[in-house]
Amino acid sequence: MTANTKRALLGCIADDFTGATDLANMLVRGGMRTVQTIGVPASDETIAADAVVVALKSRTIPAADAVAQSLAALDWLRAQGCRQFFFKYCSTFDSTDAGNIGPVTDALLDALSADGNAGAFTIACPAFPENGRTIFRGHLFVGDVLLNASGMENHPLTPMRDANLVSVLQRQTRSKVGLVRYDAVARGVSAVGKSFDTLRREGVRMAIADAVSDADLYILGEACADLSLITGGSGIALGLPANFRRAGLLEDQADAAQLPRIEGLSAVLAGSASKATNAQVAEWRATRPAFRVDPLAAARGEKVVEQALAFAQPYLDKGEPMLIYATATPDEVKAVQRELGVNEAGHLVEATLASIARGLRECGVRKFVVAGGETSGAVVQALDVHTLRIGAQIDPGVPATATTGAEPLALALKSGNFGTTDFFEKALRHLDGDMQ
Repeated sequence: MTANTKRALLGCIADDFTGATDLANMLVRGGMRTVQTIGVPASDETIAADAVVVALKSRTIPAADAVAQSLAALDWLRAQGCRQFFFKYCSTFDSTDAGNIGPVTDALLDALSADGNAGAFTIACPAFPENGRTIFRGHLFVGDVLLNASGMENHPLTPMRDANLVSVLQRQTRSKVGLVRYDAVARGVSAVGKSFDTLRREGVRMAIADAVSDADLYILGEACADLSLITGGSGIALGLPANFRRAGLLEDQADAAQLPRIEGLSAVLAGSASKATNAQVAEWRATRPAFRVDPLAAARGEKVVEQALAFAQPYLDKGEPMLIYATATPDEVKAVQRELGVNEAGHLVEATLASIARGLRECGVRKFVVAGGETSGAVVQALDVHTLRIGAQIDPGVPATATTGAEPLALALKSGNFGTTDFFEKALRHLDGDMQ
């Protein structure tokens, strides 16, 4: 994108691509013109937007690599003139005892502390009530059950077996972790601010923040106006645009979500093994064409990519979208992992779906619905996507997006856990419409 005198207000670092679009969606809903970059842009590139979200693929890589990538993103965002920074991770706090939420937060706090004391404290709030993620007494609920009974305990890469986020985060960080209790949040912004002050005096650098409703997130967001760094899920971003308006830095933007109409064929790719994506795949397969990618066949050297594209071609000739998926049940995923190894199985699925995406684009597909954070990251990299303009919401946490450049693409990048059962159909209708 070309340089412009407008400087970004909020600089965001997301640990996966669908999480980045989830956050960008929230900011657009708040009236901030938002651009998402795929990776850290070149040092001399300037982007004109109210908010910029740098999408990394750092959620499950070694912690040292995640830290290095996040600090590089921070350096670039600081050069853009951003006034506040946001580290975005999943609303189910996807991580392990080795990281990466704690180590990255530590590193960002250290870097920002050089700017003053405001950089020495932050909150961690993955709550997203609109999608059923709430936090009470530091415990994360998914719907009516605790995180460790929600299905996330079976996640192939980041199994979540402890719902107490204070304990989870403390195992990842050298910093003292505290809690902003719901008692303070219920009393409003001033009480939350006093809780921040108390926690600072106690030596706390990171505090899990309770939130059970959007109203709580607005309170927390306003209370965080003076923090250099905020961390959490996209929900906590609800209250941030208003802070910039109160400071006279942000005008109302009625057209913040406007995107161009993009013509071309459509396809759906799914790699997530989450409950939500499994249900979405089953819903589609009941009435629509679908091709299953077999990771074991790919590992044997069978021409899975060519088979998938051959399956797709007759439907593309008719202008009919189809689904190509590697989504499987937890037991099926574990069976593949036992044979191939956890990392190799994941990389193989991502690489296969990425190659299929390239082939579909060569066949004229210009509208992609992609399910799964890791899958989305692999697909956008394969399609050589560098920046995304963020449009209107399709489902909570999932906006329409459009690439920039001479041959734009329309993309709906969905976190595995998000979306209604009929999401694929809904997303395709949205991408086929006027995208307003």
